[in-house]
Amino acid sequence: MAHSPHPAPAGFAPDIVEQALQAALALPAEVPVMAISGLQGSGKSTLTEQVAVLARARGHAVAVLSIDDVYLSHAQRQALARQVHPLLATRGPPGTHDVQQALDVLDALGAGRPVALPRFDKLADDPCPRECWPRVQAPVDLVLIEGWFLGTLPEAPQALVAPVNALEREEDPDGRWRRWCNQALAGAYQQLWARFDALLFLQPPGFEIVAEWRWQQEQHLQASQPGRGGMNRAQVARFVQHYERVSRQALRTLPAVAMRTLTLDAQRRVIDIG
Repeated sequence: MAHSPHPAPAGFAPDIVEQALQAALALPAEVPVMAISGLQGSGKSTLTEQVAVLARARGHAVAVLSIDDVYLSHAQRQALARQVHPLLATRGPPGTHDVQQALDVLDALGAGRPVALPRFDKLADDPCPRECWPRVQAPVDLVLIEGWFLGTLPEAPQALVAPVNALEREEDPDGRWRRWCNQALAGAYQQLWARFDALLFLQPPGFEIVAEWRWQQEQHLQASQPGRGGMNRAQVARFVQHYERVSRQALRTLPAVAMRTLTLDAQRRVIDIG
């Protein structure tokens, strides 16, 4: 296998992790919710885990959730594909998550109630069995939630008219899928974003790097669970087109929304903090 020019992130520098943790703990909420947002492959899961590890090492109880943990099941998305649009079979875009489940988890964590944290098996394309979900028994000091479009606002209707890529042009020629996703983003997702006490945004050089970064993720995922299948590079290239529209909207809007923006280069090195 050819060596990738942009290896997967080994981790962010200790001072970056320290700053993120201090910013989270300084939030005025009783149980602060810090969102870490970034396009696919940007290292948001890595940074979230690093912050959680550092917090726990200092005696803080932390709950970690991802927007990827609350995908609708394969069967639920197949039903949407039949009822609304075939592209809704693919997980990820707005409208393919159980947002209420995420809201319920955040409510329980904020109230100090015991709760099971949802987990999703991406290779199986279905939620993990509930008995495998980690349980939080005691009140927590901090909630970290990460995801590829956390905090993103919906687009204006006129922005949806022109397709952004071949997927939209060929498989959503009338715009029905992208309008449905945009309406979903304008709905319950905004309620979820409102629960965040702060948002940190990992800003890539541009959307064009996402296919390469997502391919690296796929390789690592398959290597960690050999024999379970997955996507090839061409499938990954098509897959990321499902996310392009909302990703570009995130790039346009999140720097103004985020408490802090970490600008990354193609190797995911932080080159600026704003």
